Amino acid sequence: MFHRSQNLLLRPIWPEDWEGVFAGIADEGVVRNLARAPWPYGAEDARRFTALPIEPMFPRFLVTRACDAAVVGCIGIDPHEGDVELGYWIARPYWGQGYATEAGQAVLQIARTLGHSQMVASHFLDNPASGKVLRKLGFTPTGRVVERHSCGRGHKSQTAEYALDLSVPSQEDNRVAA
Repeated sequence: MFHRSQNLLLRPIWPEDWEGVFAGIADEGVVRNLARAPWPYGAEDARRFTALPIEPMFPRFLVTRACDAAVVGCIGIDPHEGDVELGYWIARPYWGQGYATEAGQAVLQIARTLGHSQMVASHFLDNPASGKVLRKLGFTPTGRVVERHSCGRGHKSQTAEYALDLSVPSQEDNRVAA
């Protein structure tokens, strides 16, 4: 599955993408904001990640700039404790440029198309920028703060949880329908 937005191309992650993934994620500032990525993040970790099987109902995407195919990050949805969870990372050179929000909007459209009706997400409390992205995407805080293990940190840290009802049309959907 592919998705072209205004500035980005989201496409499946292939094994030959391991070097681009490695270059973007092998940064402690990126990995510490993720639950499942280890630190230090090595080339073999990138090879394993890019070789994961594709699950049609839970796609993962390489986020690239449409203008030059530069790897911006990765985004996807995964099953998590009976829910569907949005997860993403953006390489440090691309922070603060709106790419996480743009990629997130695309993945939410894809999740609706796949028939998912509810989405969850979370962020570590010391990463408020991710919370800002989630709110821009329409997620609302659940009011729950829970500890979640971070492989990159090597311990549990507090996360704020969010939820989104995908059956409610998004602002993006409303603009398309107008």
